[in-house]
Formats: sequence, structure tokens, C-alpha cells
Amino acid sequence: MKRIALFPGSFDPFTKGHEDIVLRGLKLFDEIIVAIGFNSGKSVRYFDVNLMIDRISATFKDYPNIRVVTFSELTAEFARRNGANYLLRGLRNTTDFEYENSIAQVNRYLNEELESVFLITSPQFASISSSIIREVHRYQGDVSTFLPYKL
Repeated sequence: MKRIALFPGSFDPFTKGHEDIVLRGLKLFDEIIVAIGFNSGKSVRYFDVNLMIDRISATFKDYPNIRVVTFSELTAEFARRNGANYLLRGLRNTTDFEYENSIAQVNRYLNEELESVFLITSPQFASISSSIIREVHRYQGDVSTFLPYKL
């Protein structure tokens, strides 16, 4: 059976830390679906979703086993409909673990075939967060060091 992992997130923006998790995930999975979700808790995105689709797709243009999609439904159901039996997630710290553990439990309840796989963030990316990047960008700071593409 093909090992398909779903890497869901708002990716607002997609960072070098996210890229690192996807590339390391390729050692474990046959295919990775980078799924940009519309979080019901966030009314407005900072970066346009179409810009992110374009930039993430360009980042992985040489990887036919990585695809980029959007979704607006329960992650567990989206995974089921796309044949993904794994959720790929990155953990920067214990706060991330607490949050991701709760989500993993609910996803497993909703889809018992779905296993969450956590990769510890590589040290050089542990301080990067999308919210910090948005704040720096909002005030015209240079965020190029943190992104695998040019805005």
C-alpha cells in the first residue's frame, strides 16, 4: 500500500521550517500532500492563498510526489478522501507538542486509520514561526532568510 501523508496547515506563510519537514518526510512516505486549510478561527489570511499555492508548488517543482492543494473541511475527512493514512506534523517545542497531541487525538477519533507522525524541527528552523514572519513583513522587515521562495 502506498504511504501517503497529509501535511496540513494554514501556511500563512510557508516557511523553511515547513519545507524541511516535507523534505524529511519524503524519507518516510511515498507521497506528501501539502494541504492549505482555511482555519475557521482565522477570518482573513495575511498572504493570499493563491500566492502560497504558487510559491509552495514552485518550491517542490522537482518533486512529483509532492502536491499542493487547499481544503476547507475536517482534516481527518480530507485525509480519508485523499487516501492519506498519515498526518505529518513538525514540532518546535513542548508547546507545539501539547497542541498537536490534542489535535492528533481528535483526528484519530474521527478517522481511526489516520496516524499522526511528528518530526522534531531541525535546530536551525526552531525559532521560525509564521506569525513572527507575518509581523516582520507587516513592518517591511526582510523575511527572505526564513522563506524557501521570494515573495
